[in-house]
Amino acid sequence: MIVLSGAALVLADRVLSPGTLVIDEGRIADVRPDAPSAHAESHFAFHGHYIVPGFIDVHVHGVDGIDSLDILAAGDAVAAIAERLPRYGVTAFCPTTVACAPADLRRVLDQVRRARAAPAPRTARVLPAHLESNFINPAYSGAQPASCLRSPRAVAESSAKALAERSAEAANDADARLKPSRYSEFTASDILAEIERAAPDVGIVTLAPELDGGLDLLRWLSSRGHHVSLGHSGATYEQALEAIAAGARHATHLFNRMPPLGHRAPGLAGAVLQAEEIAAEIICDGVHVHPALIRTAIAAKRPSRVFAITDATAAAGLPVGSRAALGGQPITAGPSTALLPDGTIAGSVVTMDKAFEVLVGQVGLSLVDAATICSTTPARELGLIGYGILAVGSAADLVVLDSQLSVVQTYIGGQLVYARNTATTPSV
Repeated sequence: MIVLSGAALVLADRVLSPGTLVIDEGRIADVRPDAPSAHAESHFAFHGHYIVPGFIDVHVHGVDGIDSLDILAAGDAVAAIAERLPRYGVTAFCPTTVACAPADLRRVLDQVRRARAAPAPRTARVLPAHLESNFINPAYSGAQPASCLRSPRAVAESSAKALAERSAEAANDADARLKPSRYSEFTASDILAEIERAAPDVGIVTLAPELDGGLDLLRWLSSRGHHVSLGHSGATYEQALEAIAAGARHATHLFNRMPPLGHRAPGLAGAVLQAEEIAAEIICDGVHVHPALIRTAIAAKRPSRVFAITDATAAAGLPVGSRAALGGQPITAGPSTALLPDGTIAGSVVTMDKAFEVLVGQVGLSLVDAATICSTTPARELGLIGYGILAVGSAADLVVLDSQLSVVQTYIGGQLVYARNTATTPSV
């Protein structure tokens, strides 16, 4: 049993301060006004601190110099990212890829499967992947590799039997990563075959619904249980509503890589803001989206329909000027974003603890609403029952923050997986 006492507990509907939280067998056993137990195995006194649900990042490409598509000399990139994220308060995440070749996608999805089947100790929970897929609009591709983009129409024209045959071929071809020449050119159906092969490990797929065949692909993905997210898209307001009616339920980094919101042409952003069915990602670094517009979007949709993301690249956590990669493309850590060599913004350098700070300090949210957006909403949208909330019986995935909202400790499944050097020492 572990007892955390004295901190302000950020609950779903209020802040309990001071409060005591008891962890037992990986779950929260009690939440009560401050009353430390003399019988706890470990007792941490956290007066002047906050305890929030563990952050869940559904859109993160990398951190601390490692990209999800990197080929490491030792170990898996996904596992390495999972090892590094708890220091930033992240207890679960969706490994995210840019558009890539089938062999690269297979490698990442295999890593996701292994990490989910046999989680390494002291690492963030690995959730099904988020594919910023090959099926986005080239005019809004941003840092996505243009050579990897494909038309959804080819998929729509493929028969179910042909797709199954491609999936079986992909599953049997264990040497694919050793044969790059074969994958230097690939079709849309090759990508879909990889998604089909690794279906349980693919959670979110971003696509542009206005592309020829986009709605058919959306319906196909949705029918197989994937969360289809609208993004990197030039969809009109009407096209976006049609995509929502076809089954889209998420929006990828609202306001970024889509037409600007206009009072005569609301576009994709306008449709997302009004549609109750859609939960919207927002990059909460205060740079990709101005804090005033973040506040406006949350007011329009409510915290329960918005979730904070980092869209972090491997440059996140590195000093300004550091070099890293995004899907094999060189990037540099800038003062506020990651950049391609030509100056194109290539994702963020923010981490989830800093996103939480932005929401409270710059956007002006309450601690409760900030925790909802960083933890509760993503958990609910991904169907993670008993996660993303501080409540009796829920998983003990939580973060201790100091008075400046910096991470002091991170717990996953009731285990202390990260402790800052200056963290409070336990008294028994």
